[in-house]
Amino acid sequence: MASALLILLLAAGAPLFAMGSETWWGLAPCALCLWQRWPYWVAAALAAAAVVLPGRGRVLLLSAAGLAAFASAAIGGFHVGVEQGWWPSPLPGCAAPTAGAALSIDDMMRSLAAAPTKPCDAPTFLVPGLPLSMAAMNLIYGVGLGLLALTLARRGRSA
Repeated sequence: MASALLILLLAAGAPLFAMGSETWWGLAPCALCLWQRWPYWVAAALAAAAVVLPGRGRVLLLSAAGLAAFASAAIGGFHVGVEQGWWPSPLPGCAAPTAGAALSIDDMMRSLAAAPTKPCDAPTFLVPGLPLSMAAMNLIYGVGLGLLALTLARRGRSA
């Protein structure tokens, strides 16, 4: 149960920290940043279920939580590639606003998003001087959390 509770706290902590960084440091998330949060919520829900479920069910849920953390890491890795210019993002919300094919100022105004968005290819750095963007830190965190969850699930299986 303690291992499931740990994974629950660590999984929920990642998107909560990201939301806090928006409030405390004024960091604006892009569309890919927001996508990276969903697998953590799934991992947290799976770990919460593992807290109350004994035996083999707990092992399976912890393993699934680890896979969800890996999914966030994969999105983070994809996001790093977008930031580095290795490939474009397929999400329309990731592109910087442009005039495009607008014919008039009114057309351009109507094409703007209701709230300003941050392009996905503009890295956000939390620690000045540290060459790791938030997406890169999520990649590292997601892999670490996934490995931890799978390790704890394996220990639970052998116990």
